[in-house]
Amino acid sequence: MVHDVVIGVDGGGSQTRVMVSDLTGNILSYAVGGASSIHKDSNAHVNVQRTIQSSLAMAGCSVDQVKGLYAGIAGYESDQDLEWVTQLTDVEGLDCPKWYVNDSLVAHAGAFIGQPGIVVVSGTGSMILAITEQKMAIKNIDFHHYAASAARFLAYDAVYQALAGNTHGSDETLIRDIQSYWGVNNLEQLRFLAAQGFVENRMERNKKFGEMAPMITDAAEAGSYMAQIVCDRAIGEIMVGVEILGSYFQSAQVSVTGIGSVMNCSYMRSKFADRLQSGNNKQYDYTTPELSAVSGAVLKALQSLGISIEIHMIESIRRHPNASW
Repeated sequence: MVHDVVIGVDGGGSQTRVMVSDLTGNILSYAVGGASSIHKDSNAHVNVQRTIQSSLAMAGCSVDQVKGLYAGIAGYESDQDLEWVTQLTDVEGLDCPKWYVNDSLVAHAGAFIGQPGIVVVSGTGSMILAITEQKMAIKNIDFHHYAASAARFLAYDAVYQALAGNTHGSDETLIRDIQSYWGVNNLEQLRFLAAQGFVENRMERNKKFGEMAPMITDAAEAGSYMAQIVCDRAIGEIMVGVEILGSYFQSAQVSVTGIGSVMNCSYMRSKFADRLQSGNNKQYDYTTPELSAVSGAVLKALQSLGISIEIHMIESIRRHPNASW
């Protein structure tokens, strides 16, 4: 019989992932819902609340059994965001302690399980987070640096290159796919659509461009010169952020990993690992994340209750099919 549980939330720009665990790391349920960020979906609070409720129902638990909730939320950058962030988990009767951080912190917790390193998050959004040997957490945005590697930026860049005529014979299939995606027959029609702003609503426009990103990364893998230029440029911006953060580590060797839909695609992952070999300031080792971000949120929830994380608990979490990327 299950008594006390914790909830871990990985609130991303396109999906919300929720795990319910008992206090020994036994994962009882896993649920997926819509976007958590109010900047991506005006119904974010409904998405998260429903996903939490679904995960508790699947675990066979009531809100009274929850001893703590730890949530990593995309777009949570300052105290000014707390009003909308806290609303996300405002489930009736869920009165346990709740902790909120940026989603990159739970990604790091899962990827490195408390060890120092740099995590690159590139999917719907983009963030680079380092936690040094001294437990100092620093992000690329602390320097007002932003790596334009999120899904929508790859798609925007590819469309702009096509409109500018920066194409190659290897890009023919990609150009046709772009035209088809936007419902036009040729580049002239695409130019007309572009001049109208593509889609009037900014949120819907960014979502449509973001959903186009796999077309670009797949084309890069297939040999499209234009797609490779776009992806390589994004990797270059990521490398700047990694190298800035890398300079804050004492060790000459720094572990780096990448998560998110963009970083997990074959072309980006391979090229990024290659670029790390010649990175500045440190020797960088590309590693596979130990656990998923939502698993990291579970670990942080347990730790926040004063529970020491033992190896057997990590192994218990790892046995769940959604505990890893």
